[in-house]
Amino acid sequence: MTDIAQTSLRTGIEEADRLARLALVPTATLGDVMDRLGLMHSAIKPMWQGATVVGRALTIWTRAGDNKTIHDALPLVQQDDVLVVNGEGDETRALIGELIGRRGQVAGGAGFVIDGAVRDVDGLAELGVPVFARAVTPAGPYKFGPGRINVPVSVGGVAVLPGDYIVGDADGVVVITPDVVDAVLLAGEGKRDREAAILAGLRAKDED
Repeated sequence: MTDIAQTSLRTGIEEADRLARLALVPTATLGDVMDRLGLMHSAIKPMWQGATVVGRALTIWTRAGDNKTIHDALPLVQQDDVLVVNGEGDETRALIGELIGRRGQVAGGAGFVIDGAVRDVDGLAELGVPVFARAVTPAGPYKFGPGRINVPVSVGGVAVLPGDYIVGDADGVVVITPDVVDAVLLAGEGKRDREAAILAGLRAKDED
C-alpha cells in the first residue's frame, strides 16, 4: 500500500465533487488506507440510524457541560462545515439539541461531531441533522463559557484542526487532513471497488 502519510496529492478535484465522492467511501475503508489512523474512538457514534456526515471541520473547544461557545460559533458556520466539538467527554449535560441542530442546518452546516452528550435525538433525526456524539442525556447545558473557536481540538482521541475533512457513517468518524485528502480519496475508492468486486464474486458462487 502507498504510504498515504507521505503522499501529498491534489488532483484538481472540485470541492463539491470531493465531498460527494468521500461520502460514498465507507469510513472503515478510508481508515484502512490511512493505516487505521485518524479514526475516532468508537464511543463517538451516530445518534440516529442512517445519519451520515461529510464536510470541513469548524472546531470548538468548550468547558464540560457548557455550550456558550457553540452558540458563539453558529454565526461563523459556512456551507458544508461540520461543527467538531471537544466537550471534554462529559456525558452529564447535553451540548446541543434540536434547536441548535436546526440553526446549524439552516446556516448550511453539514452536521455535528461532539465529544460529549446531546439530546432531542428524535427531533434531530426528524430534521435530518447528522449528529455524532458520545452520549444522550435530557439534562441541558450551562451557558457561561469559557471556550475557543477554530483552534486545534482533540475529539474521540483524534487531533482535529480547522478545515480538516470529516466523514461519518454507521461505523463512526474519520478525520483526513487536507494535504492528503485526494490521495486518501483515490486509494479509498480503489479499495472499495476491489472489495465490491470480491463480494460480487462470492455472491455469484453462492448462486451457482
